[in-house]
Formats: sequence, structure tokens, C-alpha cells
Amino acid sequence: MTNQTNDTGATALDDIMPTDAGFALTVRVLNEQGLHARPAAKLAQEAQKFPCDISLSMAGETVDAKSILDILTLAAGNGAELELRASGPEAEAALTSLATLIRNRFR
Repeated sequence: MTNQTNDTGATALDDIMPTDAGFALTVRVLNEQGLHARPAAKLAQEAQKFPCDISLSMAGETVDAKSILDILTLAAGNGAELELRASGPEAEAALTSLATLIRNRFR
């Protein structure tokens, strides 16, 4: 099964897919200015609330989702598809929380 983003920018939460190492979810950046400094900070801060390892990938580049600077290096614009991966304690809850944040345009 492949993750297909819906018109809210995130897959349905039940589309969080188990992987060999944890869970994965594909989301789309919806805010007009993309993943600039403020949304990157919010994303990293939310990711830091969870004890699991969380990565963010775009176009073959993978970064630490708990690092604002790493997130900014992706230069993810409006409409960019991001893959979130999490492994360890609370991994599925972390992806649910991050997908909700992205879906709500980081508000």
C-alpha cells in the first residue's frame, strides 16, 4: 500500500505504515511559504517532545526532524512531499502529532 496525500496535506492517520524499523507517513506541505524558519522551529519542537528517533526526508535527502537547521536544509516549498519516519518509544504517536501539525499549516 502506498501513502497518498489527501486534500488536507496529510494521509489519513490510519495510513501510518509500519516499516522494518518503526513507522512512516507521507505528508504534503500546505502553507504558502513552505517550510521556512517558523514552521521548521515548530516541527522540531514538536518532534523533541517524543523519545523516539524521527527523520524527515524529501527528494532523497534525510534529516533529523528534531533539528531546526537540518529541517531548513531541505528547503521544502509549498506542495513538497515529505516522508516522516519514526522508530522507538512513542513512534506512532509522534507521527500522528507531526502530521496533525503539518496538516494544520503549523498553527
